[in-house]
Amino acid sequence: MSTATPSKLAQLRELSVVVADTGDYEAIKRLKPVDCTTNPTLVKKALDLPVYAELIERELAWGREQSGERETVVHAVADRLTVGVGTLLSTLVPGRVSTEVDADLAHDTAATVTKARQFIAMYEAAGVPRSKVLIKIAATWEGVEAARQLQAEGIDCNLTLIFNPTQALACSEAGAFLISPFVGRILDWYVANGQAPANIDADPGVVFVRGVYAEFKRRGSPTVVMGASFRSTAQIEALAGCDRLTISPDLLEKLDADHGDLPRKLVAGAAESVSVAPIDAAKFAADLAADPMATEKLAAGIDAFAKDLEALRQTIRERL
Repeated sequence: MSTATPSKLAQLRELSVVVADTGDYEAIKRLKPVDCTTNPTLVKKALDLPVYAELIERELAWGREQSGERETVVHAVADRLTVGVGTLLSTLVPGRVSTEVDADLAHDTAATVTKARQFIAMYEAAGVPRSKVLIKIAATWEGVEAARQLQAEGIDCNLTLIFNPTQALACSEAGAFLISPFVGRILDWYVANGQAPANIDADPGVVFVRGVYAEFKRRGSPTVVMGASFRSTAQIEALAGCDRLTISPDLLEKLDADHGDLPRKLVAGAAESVSVAPIDAAKFAADLAADPMATEKLAAGIDAFAKDLEALRQTIRERL
C-alpha cells in the first residue's frame, strides 16, 4: 500500500523549527508553529479581531482611568496591548513569543535595555516566564550592545533586520539568542536595482542566509539563525534545514498544500577553532557603510517599524 508523501510543511518541520510570522490567533491555532511573533503592525491588526476584543476593552478602560500626561497613557496602553496579545499567543505555542522593543529606540542602548526589562516584568506579572519570551531588537550597533547586556541578565533576544555578515557576526559575538536575517527584503533591493537572480540558488537573500548559517556553525556559535521575510515558498525550500524559519500564514498554507519532495539544503559543518578579532563599533559602522543595501534596508526597516508603532498609538488615541 502506498502512503501519500507528507506535505512540504510537515517535511519542513522535520528539518527546521517552524515559526509563524503573525499575531493572528486563529492562524496560529490552525498552523501549530513552535514560536510566533508580535509587533505593532500585528497588534494593530489584532485590534479588529474578535478574539482580542475583551483584552482591548479592558486596556482602553484602564487607560481612561489614568491621570497624568495623555501621551504617557497612550504609550502605556500600547505596551499593555502588546504584552496582552503576546500573553494570549503564548498559550498557543510550545515555544516563544517575540516581542518588539519600540523601533524609535533603535539607536539608544540604555532605553532599549530599560524597555526590554519592562516587557519581561509585565510578562512575568501576567504569568508568562521569561523563558517563553524573546525580546526583538533592531540590529543597530546600539541594539547589539543592548542585547549583550540583556543576554547577560538572562533575557533572550531576537536581533532583527539583519542584512550584512558583520551585523550577523556582531550579534553572535554579543551572545544573542537568535538573529533574523531578512531574505525577501534583500532580494527586493537587488530586483529594484536591476539585479534579478537567474535562479533560486543565486537569490541574494538565500545566498546570504546560507553564508551566515555556515559561518555560525564553523565558529560553533550557539546563536540561532532564523530566516525571515520570505517572498516565495521557493526561498523557504532553499533554506530547509536552517535552525528556524519564520513564515507568514499564506506561505505556510501553500507549503501545507504541496506534497512534493522537500530535500534538506542546509547542513551544519563541524565547528573549527576560529581566531578572529572581535567586531567593534568602528568595524561595524565601516562594514555597514560599505554595504548600500544593508544601510538602506536597516534604516527603512526601522522607519517602517516606527511608523507602525505610531499608527498603533494613533488608533489608541482615537479609541481612548
